[in-house]
Amino acid sequence: MSSANGRTADGADGADGADGAPPEQLALIREAVRQAKTPKAKPRTWRGAALARELPVARVLVDKGVLHLDRYFDYAVPEDLDEAAQPGVRVRVRFGAGGRNVRDGRREGGGLIDGYLVERVAESDYSGPLAALAQVVSPEPVLGPELLGLARAVADRYAGSLADVLQLAVPPRHARAEARESPVPPPLPTAPDPGTWRRYARGADFLASLASGGAPRAVWTALPGPEWAEEIARAVRATLASGRGALVVVPAGRPAARVDTALRDLLGEGQHAVLTADAGPERRYREWLAVRRGAVRAVVGTRAAMFAPVRNLGLVVVWDDGDAGHSDDNAPFPHVREVLELRASRDKCGFLLGGWTCTVEAAQLVESGWALPLAADREQVRGAAPLVRTVGDGDLARDEAARAARLPTLAWQIVREGLRQGPVLVQVPRRGYVPRMACAQCRTPARCRHCAGPLEAQDAQALHCAWCGRDETAWHCQECGGFRLRAQVVGARRTAEELGRAFPAVPVRTSGREQVLDTVSEAPALVVSTPGAEPVAEGGYAAALLLDGWAMLGRPDLRAGEDALRRWIGAAALVRPQGAGGTVVVVAEPTLRPVQALVRWDPVGHAVRELAERAELGFPPVSRMAAVSGSPEALAAFLAAAELPPDAEVLGPVPLPEAGRPRRAGGPPPGEPGERVLIRVPPGSGAALAAALKSAQAARMARGVSEPVRIRIDPLDIG
Repeated sequence: MSSANGRTADGADGADGADGAPPEQLALIREAVRQAKTPKAKPRTWRGAALARELPVARVLVDKGVLHLDRYFDYAVPEDLDEAAQPGVRVRVRFGAGGRNVRDGRREGGGLIDGYLVERVAESDYSGPLAALAQVVSPEPVLGPELLGLARAVADRYAGSLADVLQLAVPPRHARAEARESPVPPPLPTAPDPGTWRRYARGADFLASLASGGAPRAVWTALPGPEWAEEIARAVRATLASGRGALVVVPAGRPAARVDTALRDLLGEGQHAVLTADAGPERRYREWLAVRRGAVRAVVGTRAAMFAPVRNLGLVVVWDDGDAGHSDDNAPFPHVREVLELRASRDKCGFLLGGWTCTVEAAQLVESGWALPLAADREQVRGAAPLVRTVGDGDLARDEAARAARLPTLAWQIVREGLRQGPVLVQVPRRGYVPRMACAQCRTPARCRHCAGPLEAQDAQALHCAWCGRDETAWHCQECGGFRLRAQVVGARRTAEELGRAFPAVPVRTSGREQVLDTVSEAPALVVSTPGAEPVAEGGYAAALLLDGWAMLGRPDLRAGEDALRRWIGAAALVRPQGAGGTVVVVAEPTLRPVQALVRWDPVGHAVRELAERAELGFPPVSRMAAVSGSPEALAAFLAAAELPPDAEVLGPVPLPEAGRPRRAGGPPPGEPGERVLIRVPPGSGAALAAALKSAQAARMARGVSEPVRIRIDPLDIG
């Protein structure tokens, strides 16, 4: 207890308290406190504690995600904590006491804060008195040197703090999971047969290289169909056979479950861990500890698994790197593909970037020579892909209304024929019933009277605001005074309702945000889905309709065509091959480049052409780019203080957010006025740009500037 205990707030020992209570009453209160059960003391520093004899100084990373504190702080190691205070453990320390609270040569006071003990040293570079470690939270060393080095590299690349990266990399502690012993590591499996990898020109050689201890790097364009999960599992088994570990990162829980099943079928139980948010905190931490302790050498998981501490890493795999789920929503916003590239370079291990399609970043890896292409020849592609049809000139000659119709005659024919053979998939780019409404007379978008947000219909009657949620019962157009509404965009539920009326004898199922289906049977049915939520059909879909292509292609974004093609191919890959009658109809302008790439099933060619155009214009990924946003005054002051590289080019500022559009990543919250600039540098200057932005942001925080400025390196959306 402190010597100040028992005194009043003003330091007086006796007489009346601040509230005027008599001494007898205070005596009764003190006696009641003495007789009460003594509460458990909070972790705190103490005076007179003996220091550890060897390496008495601990360097601690405090859990403060602010850039001007992105460094290590020295603390004294008490003798009682000498054994438990080992590098990598979680600790609690007093922080923020200042140099005035010093007694007997020790610094005291400050608030308790969590941190990680990074290393023990004999002497401190700091000449003043040191505070002592308050507590070793757990003797489990969760932060190894490999993970620490990777986290530091990620923080520097994305102009963030090390503490923020470690919040993403190390899961929260769970005492019960930590107390359980991890199982004994299983024996090494044998090298697998190449299996369906033989369909690819260099597939068998890729697996042989992994099994022999090599570190091949490949960009893999997978053939359509469900075999991709088993092919990843074979690559993992080949790596395990060489005595090394493997890490697989997928964008969501459903593909993680498919890879999990494939690994279990190929390796058996106990050979791999699954790290997803769906597992819950205790199970996820238990699986993470099994990986760190070396009991498991293979991992499959979603975004946060990119930091999994796999021992002797031999292979990293990322599937569908174009999915937005691979970009973290928390600062400093790292991307799985970039982090796994860092791990492959640092650990000198194999790298496999796979998907049914090909991103521009993947094409750049091949063009630069960092990775080799891994694809099937055209004969294999034609044999595995479905037939893709568009609404062309011949269809327009027979059906003049086909160009304006949402479901032209060709689409109805394909649906009727497909339902005779099995389920038919219908992809709709918007969820809900009618997500966007407009005046039926003047076509002015219908907006809320309270917040000017867009009005949408949840069903055939209800109308409400998509921003504030208020119901709208008496809408009228502010421009022409009309009272009738029309749909600007038709959602998945409205589409399902229309198809249900057109095919009353066929069951209609929906898969989207409210309810995502994993699989459907091979019985005839209409499956209406939003992009990314398409369930897998047993035996494949007989046909697929890709509706409202204009909604995805018309987005004012650099990646609109690439994203549309990725979503279309993701749905079409679930359809049966052309030889088995599989047909896909895409309702979009047939002359557009993404549509033609889908018809030819040539995502690589589309990515190569996109890369060439971006190189001419100086757009990412050829150049490095950062988005900086904030209020006009704060943004101007930040740019004036930042020492940008000489070859940096500042684009903007432009106002954010724009009316009627969702805010860009890294922008201010809706309703707050703000501006954004894009800062572009040529190849080779990305590290200098990140360092300059990080230094400028740290200087602002150190001065206590209250107005925030948001930084995002390599933003997904640049307009």
